[in-house]
Amino acid sequence: MQFPIRQLTKKEFPELLREIPQMPKYLFMRGELPPKDYYLLCVVGSRATTPYGRRMCASLISGLARYPVAIVSGLALGIDAQAHTSALDVGLPTIAVLPSSTDDGSIYPASNRALAKRILTRGGTLLSEQKGPWKAQIHNFPARNRIMAGMSKVTLIIEAGEKSGTLITARLALDYNREVL
Repeated sequence: MQFPIRQLTKKEFPELLREIPQMPKYLFMRGELPPKDYYLLCVVGSRATTPYGRRMCASLISGLARYPVAIVSGLALGIDAQAHTSALDVGLPTIAVLPSSTDDGSIYPASNRALAKRILTRGGTLLSEQKGPWKAQIHNFPARNRIMAGMSKVTLIIEAGEKSGTLITARLALDYNREVL
């Protein structure tokens, strides 16, 4: 396997993630985490995004290109995929937190496997609580959202439905005393 899966020790967890009450027991990673002095910015939004939302996501992330920022998102369709793509396009590190395990056959959604490979080849990270192989299940999505919000200093919301996972992530970020934009 070109990018082996390894279990992180608690000391290797992102610093802010170690502060949340529901800190994961385990984290499995492929790739490399950004340097510890980088700010982690969670970017989430609608799966059914608009062209305007995609443009704004790309524009906001491109404005961060010269700063020590890494983009955290969930590899989902829509804004998540746009956030990862925009980060890669401007040379920022990106971390995809998955509801599935990080092995190639389990990556969710399967349509974003090529994006996951691009993240890895560009020095980014695939992160999950699940040891592979593990297919995403409904309860894994809110659990994934708590990791994204918990590890990030700031959460940026770009388009969200009234009863969406995006707003779950925003609520969790507020619960963890993080900024929400």
